[in-house]
Amino acid sequence: MRCPFCAANDTRVLDSRLTNEGDQVRRRRECTVCKERFTTFEMVELQLPRVIKRDGTREPFDEKKLRSGMLKALEKRPVGSDDIEAAITRIKKALIVSGEREISAQALGEKVMKELSILDHVAFVRFASVYRSFQDVSEFTNMIADLQKKI
Repeated sequence: MRCPFCAANDTRVLDSRLTNEGDQVRRRRECTVCKERFTTFEMVELQLPRVIKRDGTREPFDEKKLRSGMLKALEKRPVGSDDIEAAITRIKKALIVSGEREISAQALGEKVMKELSILDHVAFVRFASVYRSFQDVSEFTNMIADLQKKI
């Protein structure tokens, strides 16, 4: 690892620890030339599947879009940011574990709705109403009735 202070190539690891639920390694390093200390983080880079949109186009998985959609549904709801990040991590892990190279937007939306139903029922209803694009009130009330049966 190159030193960020003097650009020397020789650094040594002083301490290594697991962070982020064991998904990252935090390393404390010291440059052998200038003696400055710095921290690095190491994590596995895995490929997430491509998303097949409803119109048939394919695009790379975009975590920012996932987070944005969930945050819109959770707006002004009493859900902590750690819980939201944990849900996003669970969705990403499920996608990686599946081993699929592509996933339909519909299947991804179902995973998001599953996580939202755990986090907050109002957010789940918000997301589902947009995602499933209800045509009339009866579809909406049927979904709420199904949710109440599960509670």
